[in-house]
Amino acid sequence: MNDEDLIVVGTGIRTVGQLTMEALSWIKKADKVLYVVSDPIAEELIKKLNPNGAESLYTLYAENKPRLQTYNEMIEKTLSYVRQARTVCMAAYGHPGVFAYPGHESIRRARAEGYKARMLPGVSAEDCLFADLNIDPAMAGCQSYEATDFLINGRIIDPSSHVILWQIGVLGDATYKRYGYEIKGLPQLLQKLYSFYNPAHMVYIYEAPIFPGVEPVVRPTPLYMLPYAGASAITTLYIPPATPPRTDIALTQALGLFSS
Repeated sequence: MNDEDLIVVGTGIRTVGQLTMEALSWIKKADKVLYVVSDPIAEELIKKLNPNGAESLYTLYAENKPRLQTYNEMIEKTLSYVRQARTVCMAAYGHPGVFAYPGHESIRRARAEGYKARMLPGVSAEDCLFADLNIDPAMAGCQSYEATDFLINGRIIDPSSHVILWQIGVLGDATYKRYGYEIKGLPQLLQKLYSFYNPAHMVYIYEAPIFPGVEPVVRPTPLYMLPYAGASAITTLYIPPATPPRTDIALTQALGLFSS
């Protein structure tokens, strides 16, 4: 195993069975393990693997505190240990590079300061969604947006493709809430989606299971009923294709993709 000053790993959505051997090795080897995980099993495992170096970053969250402020504090704490010439492992739930600004930014800043830093892949909620909903993103294509970003930044979607909107349960709220979010912007989100889909188009509320033996949440609902579908902070919205693709017949024939 090569030496690194900073290694960023993921614990998977469901730690049991999804934490890779490589990630396990780094958690054990590191002088310091800074972790943000979503279940007690993952936390206990990290503490057991590295009892002297494990430290939770979750304590940096606070009610109504801007999440970006918390993320920047996580980055600064991580870099403070790296600067002490220690091998630091940052462990985050899911894939450490998917909806995980602190991991990417910690690596960028560490490298800018001359330290060796890299990220290992992990199992993300998107990977679980593809498996649980039996979706192949290569069939029809797949577009993926964070819900607030999709709403406010003029993103355009193709209704003939699979569409995934992340974090609809925190739509329009940049702060941390311990006991649930008021989903701001949901009426505006629906109005934008209505420009691409019939209000009766069937969509799916999805939540990946974090414990072994627990089934995923897969809740179908007509689009217009989305406000009453029970979205939470970990909810993902999956929108199946609504129209066939617009095939360029001339180009398809030129490529010889049509059989005679």
